[in-house]
Amino acid sequence: MIGKQLILTYLYLLVYVLLSSGVILYNKWVLSPKYFNFPYPITLTMIHMGFSGLVAFFLVRILKVVSPVNMTFEIYATCVIPISAFFASSLWFGNTAYLFISVAFIQMLKALMPVATFFMAVICGTEKLRCDVFLNMLLVSVGVVISSYGEIHFNVVGTLYQVTGIFAEALRLVLTQVLLQKKGLSLNPITSLYYIAPCSFFFLFVPWFLLEKPEMDVSQIQFSFWIFLSNAVCALALNFSIFLVIGRTGAVTIRVAGVLKDWILIALSTVIFPESTITGLNITGYAIALCGVVMYNYLKVKDVRSSQLPVESIPERVAKDLKTEKRSSDLYIPDNNFVNKGTNGWNGSSPVSNVDAEAPLIPSSMSHLGRSQVSSYSP
Repeated sequence: MIGKQLILTYLYLLVYVLLSSGVILYNKWVLSPKYFNFPYPITLTMIHMGFSGLVAFFLVRILKVVSPVNMTFEIYATCVIPISAFFASSLWFGNTAYLFISVAFIQMLKALMPVATFFMAVICGTEKLRCDVFLNMLLVSVGVVISSYGEIHFNVVGTLYQVTGIFAEALRLVLTQVLLQKKGLSLNPITSLYYIAPCSFFFLFVPWFLLEKPEMDVSQIQFSFWIFLSNAVCALALNFSIFLVIGRTGAVTIRVAGVLKDWILIALSTVIFPESTITGLNITGYAIALCGVVMYNYLKVKDVRSSQLPVESIPERVAKDLKTEKRSSDLYIPDNNFVNKGTNGWNGSSPVSNVDAEAPLIPSSMSHLGRSQVSSYSP
């Protein structure tokens, strides 16, 4: 039985890595003028949001897979709407960056996510400024600067779009903690899609109408129903694969898988998109940034363990997980221990430092080792 559980866990991890890498590369291919040539990132994001919202509505209202939360107008107006606004902004800026810079360089810039989230949390008062964490953030920033300096096809506009998207996402994560969690509202992946995706769709409508619609009216755009449907399905499947991985593994395993995925993605992008060139300085800077986020996560994990009595060791945790059979009903109910530890739960004690831009509604550190705050886990 242990062998079967392990095989299933590794299968989920493999599916996550493949979907996460595939969706990023797919989005780049669709948006790039050199390939499918659909240079309308807001439109593509709206397609994702519209499709995700419809599927979530079907699951909640028709199939009744999960029940909607007790959402009042006050909570929706004061929590969901502002969170959705920053969420839509992060997707808009992050996807627009694909038009200007390479996938590999975007992945390297995403190492700034814990830096952005930490400083936003300090400004909002949910984190305290600590010297050791600040030095780690400084190390990450230095690594990203070195990596940027080594970028052959450096583009200021694309870099600004990506960095702006990162800070918008960081602010969304902090707001999620400050607003939703103080209201005692906990959202799983399906209810997150159900409430946030439609609201984000309408927020994106305004910039789409002003910026992209006029150009689409006069340009001969290339539109393929099956390409956009498959792209939206892959993004939605990634959301659910992340949730399955969260239910099957611990935070350490997820982060290791995320780092592996990033390196694979950087290598694959240079093969699929020949214009992407990686230099030695790129790799050196990214490695320095990774060292910083590894040290940062180590400190946060150490803080969490020191605050828990009795402390449960990693082997004990793994053995317990392997001995416990997951019932089918667990699909939409995150492990309480996991959530309470704040690693990637929707109701943790501090904001998660990143979500995958390709699967944005799932609080996840999986796309990068340093994108989750274990102490307290969303592009």
